[in-house]
Amino acid sequence: MINRVLVANRGEIARRVLRACRDLGIGTVAVHSDPDADAPHVREADVAGRLPGASPAETYLAAGRLLAVAASAGADAVHPGYGFLSENAGFARAVLDAGLTWIGPPPDAIAAMGSKIEAKKLMAAADVPVLPELDPARVADADFPLLVKASAGGGGRGMRIVRAPGELDDAVAGARREAESAFGDPAVFCEPLLEDARHIEVQILADAHGTVWTLGERECSIQRRHQKIIEEAPSPAVGPDLRARLCEAAANAARAIGYTGAGTVEFMLARDGRFYFLEVNTRLQVEHPVTECVYGVDLVRLQIEIAEGARLPAAPPEPRGHAIEVRLYAEDPAHDWRPASGTLHTFEVPDVDAEFAVPAGHGLRLDSGVQSGDDVGVHYDPILAKVIAWAPTRAAAARRLAAGLRGARIHGLSTNRDLLVRILEEPGFLDGDTDTGYLDRTGLDTLAKPLAGEAAVRVSALAAALALAAANRSAAPVLGGLPSGWRNVRSQPQRRTFEGPHGTVDVDYHLHGGVLTSGLCPGTSLIAATPDRVVLGHDGLRETFTVATAGDAVHVDSRLGPVTLTAVPRFADPSGRIAPGSLLAPMPGTVVRVETEPGADVAEGQTLVVLEAMKMEHRIAAPSAGTVTELNVAAGQQVESGAVLAVIEGKSA
Repeated sequence: MINRVLVANRGEIARRVLRACRDLGIGTVAVHSDPDADAPHVREADVAGRLPGASPAETYLAAGRLLAVAASAGADAVHPGYGFLSENAGFARAVLDAGLTWIGPPPDAIAAMGSKIEAKKLMAAADVPVLPELDPARVADADFPLLVKASAGGGGRGMRIVRAPGELDDAVAGARREAESAFGDPAVFCEPLLEDARHIEVQILADAHGTVWTLGERECSIQRRHQKIIEEAPSPAVGPDLRARLCEAAANAARAIGYTGAGTVEFMLARDGRFYFLEVNTRLQVEHPVTECVYGVDLVRLQIEIAEGARLPAAPPEPRGHAIEVRLYAEDPAHDWRPASGTLHTFEVPDVDAEFAVPAGHGLRLDSGVQSGDDVGVHYDPILAKVIAWAPTRAAAARRLAAGLRGARIHGLSTNRDLLVRILEEPGFLDGDTDTGYLDRTGLDTLAKPLAGEAAVRVSALAAALALAAANRSAAPVLGGLPSGWRNVRSQPQRRTFEGPHGTVDVDYHLHGGVLTSGLCPGTSLIAATPDRVVLGHDGLRETFTVATAGDAVHVDSRLGPVTLTAVPRFADPSGRIAPGSLLAPMPGTVVRVETEPGADVAEGQTLVVLEAMKMEHRIAAPSAGTVTELNVAAGQQVESGAVLAVIEGKSA
């Protein structure tokens, strides 16, 4: 029996494992890097051990440090979660050599699937359909388009689509760098690109006594930059016959490598109904909650019990209903989806029925690694939470999930929330037309438009101005009892200026005797206004706006859509001006490469600097053609958000 588990991970998966351990009455040990010292998973564990440093290499990837914490805390088992060392056979062996229980598959099974190149050979021998492997050094013109993939990785890292021979060398070099950084292994390979195929995966669970479960399939086709953003179970494209064939192939794959514990066999499903092996993820998947909801199981609990030697029943439970999961990321759609970092001032999802567990009935589940007030740094994946809806039908799950996301209050960081809601409400998605080309076909820019249109932004800006005026009145040391909108000169309106998602919004209004007059929103009346809540009337209807401020940011939430505004000061600070032509760092990060030099002529859109942040490379391009007159960075240098990387002087006409 396991008595105390060290969770060798962070964020929402660490909290998920801690929850299962508490339910089983098992003691818990957390680990944390220095930036994570006050993270929720640290607060929730019985004991927490420090991993000095910030980067993954010196913290969550440092096997020796993890085992040292396990020893000092008296842990007798290790759960790796997903990511980091979860698929590292060497770490699994080190855990076992230390006399601890490894809550995962045998090291040999991990090693067999650790190289995608070798894994494809094993699967072909087990009669699992595979795509041909292409050596990057021997690719022929007829092989394009193709996909460059990291042999040791996943999650979209170390992956590039290549459509022409001239793009291959740069793609391979970039994939190798990213794979080395994320997985410690730069090996890459190529395979044919299946256009508009579906990404389908089968959940497997096996005990040490020969029983192998397949818990249906998950649809994971909606991806951006090869990273899944929406997953569901079951797939709308899979019927009983295809499901049986997929599950049989997955079970064959598990038996071929002597698998035990939870894992996932991934396939690409072509439009003609043929499917091909991608990889075996020898760990728990990020999207495991949809399977848990549909099959009514706790996969983490089953992982632990299998590690203790338990037997699975002969057959898994029968599926019930449909579940959809979205991954809520901290990223900025307005700036090429770059990861966002900073303080998450407010994080509230309304009407959640369960956290880290299957709801008692159909409902909304939240698995989150953050809470209101937490800092989101640049060292790790920018996922904030997974929100899951489980309902009797696919349409009902989509509607419930969209409503939950619309009503969420998320302040302080840009996220992909609006994109997720628009996808869940888009007719093609609701019809089940969701292959890997979905975002390109439907239009990422269209889907990513803010939920609040221009009219909603205008009335939200008016509500923000009224809330700020109420806050000023309540804070006034004298004359605080004057009626709202009182002016020394009645003819002059109240004025506020904001920067919003559609540009500058100037709010002018009069408020005399409780009567509101606003040219920005004609016909709108004021019913109530406090610093954090404004009620407006229009056409006989009342609309409530909740308002929160953080520095210059004003967050307004209503049924019209979330709106974040920046209050513009009446008098600008001249010291804050930046020289024209300055190229600023969009986020904190490490300079990977500098692709220009002082005096160089550059074209608009030309890559000048490559930054690494949140385990991904980000290209910083010239905003216009000109000459580099100043270069302030070098490879390996750490930069803060807003740092001036270079200055470009435009060419005169």
